Amino acid sequence: MRTEISPFIYACFYSNIFRGKFQVIYRKRVTKLIILGIDPGLATLGYGVLEKDARGNVYARDYGVVLTPKEERLPTRLAILEEGINKLLDRCAPDEVAVEELFFSKNITTGIAVAHARGVALLTCVKRCGRLFEYTPMQIKQALTGYGKADKKQIQLVTANLLRLKGIPRPDDAADALAVALCHSFTSRLSGLYQI
Repeated sequence: MRTEISPFIYACFYSNIFRGKFQVIYRKRVTKLIILGIDPGLATLGYGVLEKDARGNVYARDYGVVLTPKEERLPTRLAILEEGINKLLDRCAPDEVAVEELFFSKNITTGIAVAHARGVALLTCVKRCGRLFEYTPMQIKQALTGYGKADKKQIQLVTANLLRLKGIPRPDDAADALAVALCHSFTSRLSGLYQI
């Protein structure tokens, strides 16, 4: 988090009845916060980078996907994902990273492959950033639309509107990653609840 001491110092004095002492509490003013949102996937890992200013305004800085060829073996694909995420972290230098939690109900084989990719993303990000947060799909939908069972199209439209984009971000994985980052920007004051 990029911070600066404000021109005037926020101070709060209170007395401690038992010790009879006074304490001064200093607070830093946040100038901007860079948030990286990740939608994990083995074939396509989506990412979205947002900037949140001191007034709470949020802007999309970058979004896209990291692709892995399906012909490659699993360890090679995971290495490609790690390299792509490292390049992304070098380029955007996020203060915080938000990742979507896994949800699968029917195809457990696909879920396992995505879990591998998510593990690589988490490991790479925690080594470089340290401030990781995770949100369930329902929490993301609730934060963006106010309805936890909103469909994918509604989430994409709300994301595009809130970030003042000309259209829905493509591919879908990038739009999902922007939604994760946007959800985190809305709930960041409660970040202790979602931190990994």
